[in-house]
Amino acid sequence: MKFGVFDHLDRGQVSIHDHFENRLKLAEIYDRAGFYAYHIAEHHGTPLGMASSPSVFLAAVAQRTQKLRFGPLVYTLSLTHPIRIIEEVCMLDQMSGGRLELGIGRGSSPYEMGYFGVNAENSGKLYIESFDIVMMGLKERLINFEGEHFHFKNVPIELECIQKPTPPIWYGMSQAHAVPWAAQNNVNIVCNGPAAPVKAITDRYKEVWEENNGSNPSSAPPKMGLGRHIVIAETYDKAYALGKKGFDKWYQSLQHLWRVNGNPMTRYSIPEDYDMAVKGGMVLVGTANQVQEQLHKEIELSGVNYILTRFAFGDLSLQESQFSLESFAAEIMPAFEEQLELV
Repeated sequence: MKFGVFDHLDRGQVSIHDHFENRLKLAEIYDRAGFYAYHIAEHHGTPLGMASSPSVFLAAVAQRTQKLRFGPLVYTLSLTHPIRIIEEVCMLDQMSGGRLELGIGRGSSPYEMGYFGVNAENSGKLYIESFDIVMMGLKERLINFEGEHFHFKNVPIELECIQKPTPPIWYGMSQAHAVPWAAQNNVNIVCNGPAAPVKAITDRYKEVWEENNGSNPSSAPPKMGLGRHIVIAETYDKAYALGKKGFDKWYQSLQHLWRVNGNPMTRYSIPEDYDMAVKGGMVLVGTANQVQEQLHKEIELSGVNYILTRFAFGDLSLQESQFSLESFAAEIMPAFEEQLELV
């Protein structure tokens, strides 16, 4: 079991300058504490995400950390020219000494995509073509491509990644029918929402992966991740109250563009009702021992091998997020390592 971090970089109450600096301070702690990777979201025109240019923020993360891997989860490929994505990916991988984790996706918000002139009709084709071009550009020195949206003939690629043939690829997943492509191509996946439905995805992933890699016993399966908000405090009641403060503000940002446009989301993998989210295991709150018990249950129910923790969200202060993070690193991560040694 490995642990990473997912961060929307959603707005709290501090200035944007302090917001970025606080997240970089937390990244330094993730690095020292031995987290595997720090994953950030890309959003536009919404308080849900301040890292609208993920590469800019990740360049700072590269300089403030030594071992921590990091990357976008995801680059919204339908909104950015694929040549620019190729070049930024190569730069980040080189600047970090080969620590980039590359998340890719189409984009989920019609309002954010609409700001760029992209709609549901063309976003899928843009995404597919962009993905093919990005993969080509990371593996080859010339791009030749003929598609509906992009046409390249002998376009030179001067940059390259340290990691070959590409940095590890990540993809968000909510339905088991999308599993075969990811498993066949060794793509890491991330899921949200209740743990029980995720089990269908991880079971299918393991099945397809074994079919394609079972003859190679030394090959380890890719990461199957589960995202969880986590708040730790000296007492359950304090952690619950802090979690509600952060969660309610985070969800307000999540719904912001949908509500502005008179179309609030009614189907999302995490419920808006905080008490339901806690009872459903999507927000883990309590003392370190209590959170460890809750987390063990979520892992057993979901079948994942990677947990994406969320310590900083909504109105939680740097100090409050840091307490949860340091408690988790000191008391919970070693306990899971000890369990693995006994297996």
